[in-house]
Amino acid sequence: MKVKFLGTGTSQGVPVIGCKCAACTSDDPHDNRLRSSVLIESSKISVVIDTGPDFRQQMLREEVSRLDAVVYTHEHRDHIAGMDDIRSFNFLQDKPMDLYAENRVIHSLETSFPYVFRENKYPGVPRVQFHEIDTGSFAVGDIHFIPIRMMHHDMPVLGFRIKDFAYLVDTNYIAPEEKEKLMGISQVVIGAIRKEKHHSHFSLEEAIELFTELQPEEGYISHISHQMGRERDYKTLMPEGLSAAYDGLCLEI
Repeated sequence: MKVKFLGTGTSQGVPVIGCKCAACTSDDPHDNRLRSSVLIESSKISVVIDTGPDFRQQMLREEVSRLDAVVYTHEHRDHIAGMDDIRSFNFLQDKPMDLYAENRVIHSLETSFPYVFRENKYPGVPRVQFHEIDTGSFAVGDIHFIPIRMMHHDMPVLGFRIKDFAYLVDTNYIAPEEKEKLMGISQVVIGAIRKEKHHSHFSLEEAIELFTELQPEEGYISHISHQMGRERDYKTLMPEGLSAAYDGLCLEI
């Protein structure tokens, strides 16, 4: 099974419009990040976690010709805004797209894309099939997900464990009982928006603390903003086994 990083940045990611900081003007591809999302591929199916505003660009860049489902972490726009572009896969595959999300996130998608859910639909709008999830495990084809309840300031969001891989972005708190679900993982992705403390995201120091606590074989920070600076400068701050993910990075899990 493979995990490909479609994007590793944030809505304050790099390059930021009009910003002239070292990160935003960098020509290092590790400093050029689209909004955070990953593609998970088994021998049978392909699943994306989150469809941010860069979803179409990410699918084109990676030449993805088949997508079976989307799983959502939460309803913020930088994680759902690209949902409209699943219509291309509707056309290619001639079937609705399966969307897995909590009830609150489903409602937000219905509100954000009302034309998709009208009784008399305009021809060509996306076709979707919702599957409500909560904190119980579920499967999409042969890919098994264990949801991890996390807090994004005061918003409950989901991370996911797939096999011994965990994807944990957009959070600044994971309760001890939820961390129990992460014991024994070998790979982890942790969101770290900047070096300084943030009200709803882990800082780099807090991400390092979680990595040290979970003790996986390898870890990657993601959901990185331009406030973190250039990758070549902050990578020296991370312990052995932890590094910055970058757009296009592919892992075997």
